[in-house]
Amino acid sequence: MDKRKIKKPDWLKIKLGSNDQFSATKKILEDHCLHTICQSGKCPNKGECWERGTATFMIGGDICTRSCKFCNTKTGKPAPINPEESANVAESIRLMKLTHAVITSVDRDDLPDLGAFHWVETIRQVKEKNPGITIEVLIPDFQGKQSLIERIIQAKPDIISHNIETVKRLTPLVRSTAKYETTLAVLKQIGKSDIPAKSGLMVGLGETQDEVHETIKDLHDAGCKYLSIGQYLQPSRKNIPVHEYVEPSTFDHYKIYALETGFIHVESAPLVRSSYYSSKLINP
Repeated sequence: MDKRKIKKPDWLKIKLGSNDQFSATKKILEDHCLHTICQSGKCPNKGECWERGTATFMIGGDICTRSCKFCNTKTGKPAPINPEESANVAESIRLMKLTHAVITSVDRDDLPDLGAFHWVETIRQVKEKNPGITIEVLIPDFQGKQSLIERIIQAKPDIISHNIETVKRLTPLVRSTAKYETTLAVLKQIGKSDIPAKSGLMVGLGETQDEVHETIKDLHDAGCKYLSIGQYLQPSRKNIPVHEYVEPSTFDHYKIYALETGFIHVESAPLVRSSYYSSKLINP
């Protein structure tokens, strides 16, 4: 990987949150001892999303058993899952008056079921506490174990997302454990169900346009219907450096290519992240 430091362009201006809604969102999350990928992943859209009263909940604690080079989430030996976490997520969603919720998790390779039961219980409690809510879940690969992925499908969220993250060639350099083929297999299993499959892709890691095209086609062939494409931003010095800042016009090109390939909905822009304006998939 290229270690050079390159200047961040003007189009990557990040909004810092400061309004009353931002403060209210922060307080609800803190009062219920919840984690978000907004914080742990240093998402550039945290200010904008929290000002709109939305957040992406991260369950399973805040320590991941994997150590992907692009991710800022803490890695190590996780604590036992908080038995109150599912109820706290459900109650926070109620207090935030969300009509659409996005939930993700750390990888829990330390658990016998890799965290699948906790996922199912969280989805159940969110639905029970918030009648009429729509739910998007951004799940780990569960080591490709179909029986565990089937548990998530049977819990009936409205969208199941699993990110490919990068192109095939760069996967071993960027992702610590996950494999390109495993991700496609997970998405294929979801795609065969009656729940739409979604994935996310980062660019700016040294991939070529042809490799991005190939990844888009692979995702579509796996049954993926929704796609997000965004610029990789180095969250800390320990993470892999940015290889290049991709021009906005290239993001437009990728969006057109994906739609022409057969995707139903595509978000493609420098600051796009997996859950960014995800409610548009339910309410266009």
